[in-house]
Amino acid sequence: MTAAPLVFTLARRAPRLDSWLAAAHPDLSRSRWKQLIATGHVLLNGAPALKPNTALAPGDTLVCTLPPPEPVGLAAADIPLDIIHEDADLIVLNKPAGLVVHPAPGHATDTLVNALLHHCADLPGIGGERRPGIVHRLDKDTSGVLVVAKTEQAMAHLVAQFSAHTVAKEYLALVWGTPRPAAGRIELPIGRHPVNRKKMAVTPRGRHAVTRYETLATGAQAALVRVCIETGRTHQIRVHLARLGHPVAGDTTYGRARHGLPADWKIPRQMLHAHVLEIIHPRTGRPRVFTAPPPPDFRAARDILVGAVCS
Repeated sequence: MTAAPLVFTLARRAPRLDSWLAAAHPDLSRSRWKQLIATGHVLLNGAPALKPNTALAPGDTLVCTLPPPEPVGLAAADIPLDIIHEDADLIVLNKPAGLVVHPAPGHATDTLVNALLHHCADLPGIGGERRPGIVHRLDKDTSGVLVVAKTEQAMAHLVAQFSAHTVAKEYLALVWGTPRPAAGRIELPIGRHPVNRKKMAVTPRGRHAVTRYETLATGAQAALVRVCIETGRTHQIRVHLARLGHPVAGDTTYGRARHGLPADWKIPRQMLHAHVLEIIHPRTGRPRVFTAPPPPDFRAARDILVGAVCS
């Protein structure tokens, strides 16, 4: 069922239609308003306004018809979620390793999105049909803290923070070898690998990427490092640490096999965990810090490779 039209009368001039609507009705993002304008759902003085950059004058009347959410061709799945925090605007969870964030070729079902659709009935349509609520991603075999938007307003607010690189993200990683220097900053552009398009690589034509690291503990073959990223490129931490000569332990894409490990133990996955996420809450405007403790497989690998140094 289509909701009743929204009717606005302009009290003062506005330079852009889409910006004005996003401010007047913030439950929908500016990009969503652009879509509605382009598809004729916004009337300006009785006629379709088809250009988002249309200027508005005092006395102009807008009539906006909001279509019902499009059915999402995704099935809900009763997959347990480790929820750190939830309110009316967002969900913060501790994603387990092995769980794909959203459907993709080869992973059509049993993803985090399928689990979220089961948990939150109002999520379909928020931010897109195929990735409802998804603001950012973690690789399949990376565990840790991840935030999901529950409203269009929260989606727009969080996406803007990630785009502006104002979100603080801290990871824990087990890497092969001992980094020298023990702490540093890696600033190297990242783009698609020139030969293997499924991989990323440091490449001159890549996108700007900055990674900071600090060694927390060392063992005979590996080290535990804290990693903070100033940008959020695909596989950024894995590519940068591999380029440093210290790939993430268990990373079969950018790392290499290691010998001399206990005969009865095998690294189960890439040892990378999103530990801390700091955002500005989209409703309160206040900073919020969320922490996800390392899972048992990460702690076990740390104890074997480095020693029991933290909980």
